[in-house]
Amino acid sequence: MSNDFKFSVNSIAFDENYQPADSTRATTNFANLARGESRQKNLRNTLTMINNRFNALVNWDNPRADRYSVELEIISVDMDIDNEGKAHTFPTIEVLKTIIVDHKTKQRTEGIVGNNFSSYVRDYDFSVLLLEHNKGKPGFSIPENFGDLHGKLFKRFVNSSTYQQNFAKLPVICLSVSDNKTYHQTENHHPILGVEYLPNETSLTEQYFKKMGLKVRYFMPPHSVAPLAFYFVGDLLNDYTHLELISTISTMESFQKIYRPEIYNANAVAGKVYKPNLKNADHSLTQIVYDREERSQLAIKQGKMAEENFIKPYKAILEQWSANYA
Repeated sequence: MSNDFKFSVNSIAFDENYQPADSTRATTNFANLARGESRQKNLRNTLTMINNRFNALVNWDNPRADRYSVELEIISVDMDIDNEGKAHTFPTIEVLKTIIVDHKTKQRTEGIVGNNFSSYVRDYDFSVLLLEHNKGKPGFSIPENFGDLHGKLFKRFVNSSTYQQNFAKLPVICLSVSDNKTYHQTENHHPILGVEYLPNETSLTEQYFKKMGLKVRYFMPPHSVAPLAFYFVGDLLNDYTHLELISTISTMESFQKIYRPEIYNANAVAGKVYKPNLKNADHSLTQIVYDREERSQLAIKQGKMAEENFIKPYKAILEQWSANYA
């Protein structure tokens, strides 16, 4: 029995011709946009939003606000499992990588890897394990060792030679704020990330990502209406260039305007004390078609797929590996 896992990385361009791979989670932001009659229009409009936001934030040496564009690559990470001499592969993680194109200098620069974060094992943890653990019980509790395996798998990938050969810097993942928490504006202000907010309490998502080795800070970028959650490993403010940070802000804020318009396309800007509200009627919709209801149902299906194809058949291997992981 092998005591470690190997990873392989594949990438596909996220452009107006993008077709989701069979192994891609159907709830993933980019896959959700690439389905149905409006798929090409959805993709084109999303990319236009990202580029416009990028140029608005890079307001130096860019008088026409058209100097840059952002290209996106979907990075799929597969894990190879050796089970009694037979090799099996399971799709572990999907993230986005940004590439910054400068049309003035004709340079292409790698941006940030991470951004969006997609994982079948996370679907299993939140949509199968957590639901079953709380079924028929009063109150809400978290299973013992919740998120341990997922966190160790993620850290193993980030520390692997495969990651280091493919990516220059550590990942940054950018998520929506939680509508269960209240955020307080601080005096800290970054020229690109904007004004920092602090949450009133920790969340299950924060604890889950902490097991992946990620810290979190909340910033509301210039001309945004709500803070974003930035999950990172090292030093968010000093490890990345301004253009790298802007590539993440422009990409993920555009996705959030589509998926969380009540928060990120609200008509009022977050105040000094901010409580996100998914029932906020005072917001604008983008011209992009998206089915939020379907997305929540699919998460359960995908969690069950991970259970049947990964958690159950490799239970002994995963438990032994997890116990020995240092």
